[in-house]
Amino acid sequence: MVENALIDWSRAQFALTACYHWIFVPLTLGLSVIMAVMESIYVVRKDEFWKKAAKFWMKLFAINFAVGIATGIILEFEFGTNWSNYSWFVGDIFGAPLAIEGILAFFMEATFFAVMFFGWNKVSRKFHLASTWLTCLGASISALWILVANSWMQHPVGMEFNPDTVRNEMVDFWAVVLNPVAVSKFFHSVLSGWMTGAIFVIGVSCWYLLKGRETRFAKASIRVASIVGIVGTLAVMFSGDSSAVHVAKYQPMKLAAAEGLENGGEKAPFSIVPGVEIPGMLSILATHDINGYVPGINDILEGYTDSEGNEVLSAEAKKERGDLALAAFRAYRENRDSDPQAAAEARKVLEENVEYFGYGYIDGKEDLVPAVGMVYWPFRIMVGLGVFLLMLMIAVLWAERKDRIAGLTWLQRVAVCSIPLVYIAGQAGWIVAEVGRQPWAIQDLLPVNAAISSLDVGAVKTTFIVFVIVFTLFLAIELRILLKAIKEGPAVDEPEASGR
Repeated sequence: MVENALIDWSRAQFALTACYHWIFVPLTLGLSVIMAVMESIYVVRKDEFWKKAAKFWMKLFAINFAVGIATGIILEFEFGTNWSNYSWFVGDIFGAPLAIEGILAFFMEATFFAVMFFGWNKVSRKFHLASTWLTCLGASISALWILVANSWMQHPVGMEFNPDTVRNEMVDFWAVVLNPVAVSKFFHSVLSGWMTGAIFVIGVSCWYLLKGRETRFAKASIRVASIVGIVGTLAVMFSGDSSAVHVAKYQPMKLAAAEGLENGGEKAPFSIVPGVEIPGMLSILATHDINGYVPGINDILEGYTDSEGNEVLSAEAKKERGDLALAAFRAYRENRDSDPQAAAEARKVLEENVEYFGYGYIDGKEDLVPAVGMVYWPFRIMVGLGVFLLMLMIAVLWAERKDRIAGLTWLQRVAVCSIPLVYIAGQAGWIVAEVGRQPWAIQDLLPVNAAISSLDVGAVKTTFIVFVIVFTLFLAIELRILLKAIKEGPAVDEPEASGR
C-alpha cells in the first residue's frame, strides 16, 4: 500500500536524521564537561599545561559542535514537512520546549562558545572559565528542552483537547517540564554523553601512549576523563532504574517488548538472553517489589489488573472507546452550529473517551505490538556495553593512578577500539526508546498513521537518499578534521597567554 510505504519511508528518514544527530550530541555533552574541568584546574593551579590540555579538547569540541548543529536543524524541520498532522495536532505543546531551546539555550550556548573559543588572551582567566562552564551548561539546557519535548511524546501530560481547533492545547506548562519521564530521560541522556566524551578522550589518549608521544598530556587526560566517565555512568545506571519504573507505569508494552515477555505476572523474570533468566528481577526493576505484577504482551492486549488493583482495558475495549471518541468528535463538529444540544451531548461523550482517541486510528490489536526483536536486542546491547565500558574506565583509572598505564599496551588498544562501542550503546538506547513506543507518535494519543503528512512517496525516497549522502559526507568530513587535529596533537609550541 502507498500509505504504508509513505509511513515507512518517512519514519526511516526521521530515524536516519535522528541517528546521525545523536552521533554528535553526546560527544558535545561529554567533551564540554571534560574541557571545563581541565580549565578549572588551570585557573586554580595556574599551570599552563592544563591550559594546553583544555584548549586541545576544546578544539575537538568545536569541530563536533559545528557539524552537529546542521543535523539538529534538519531534524526539527522534518516535523513540519513529514509529520504535519502531528505538528498541527500537538504543535501548541510540542513547539513550546523547542522554541525555548532555540531562543534561550542555543543562543546562550552559541554566545559563550564564541567567548570560550576566541576569548583566550582577550578576557581574564576567570571570565573565560565562566564562559566555558556556561557553554557546557548551555549544551545541557539545550538537551533538556529537546528531551522535554521527546518525553512528552512518551507520556503526554498538561494538555486538553480542543475539538473546535482540533488541537491539543497546553494547560499546565510545569506539568510538561516536570514530567517524570522528562526528568529521568534528561539525566539518563545527558550523563550518557559524559560516558561518550570520557571514552573518546581515553581512547585518543591511549592512542598517544601507543605512539609514545604526549605522555604527560595523555595520562592527565585519562585521569580527568575516567573520573567524569565513571561518575556519569553510575548516574546513568541510577537514572536507568527510574526510567524502568516509568516505562513500566506509562509504557508497559515497551517494557514487555524489551524483555520479550509474552505472559507476565508476579515475580516476573529478567531475561539476560533467551533461555537465561533471573527470577523476580524484572518485577524488582519495574516495581521495586519482587512480588510486583508486570504485564506481558498478551496481558496488555487482552486486559489485566495492575499491582494497584486497577483494571486495564483490553486492546479491543480501547479500540471501541477510541472509535466512540472519533464518532463523538465528528458529531460535535457537524452539530456545533446547527444543533447545540446534540453538539453538547457529543462533546460530553468525547470528553469521557478522549484518552483513547488515538486507538480509533488503530486497525487491529496486532498493530499495538512493536517489533520485539528491535527492542529486545538493542536493550541488551546498551546494558552490556555500558557495563563493559564502566569496567574499562575503572581499569584505566586504576592503571593510571598506579603509573602502569604506559606499559599496558593491550589495555590501550582495548580503549582505542572502544570508541565506536560507546556510540553503538547510545544508538541502541534510542532504538529501545523510539521503536519500543510504536505504533505511537504520541503514546496512546496519536499513532504514526494519523500523524503523517500527505506527501508523494517518491519525494520522501529521494530526500532519504539525499540525506544519506549529505549526512555521511558530514560525518566523513568531521572524522577527517578530527583525525587531523588528533595527529597534530596539543599545540606545544603555541605562545601561552598571560591571564588577567
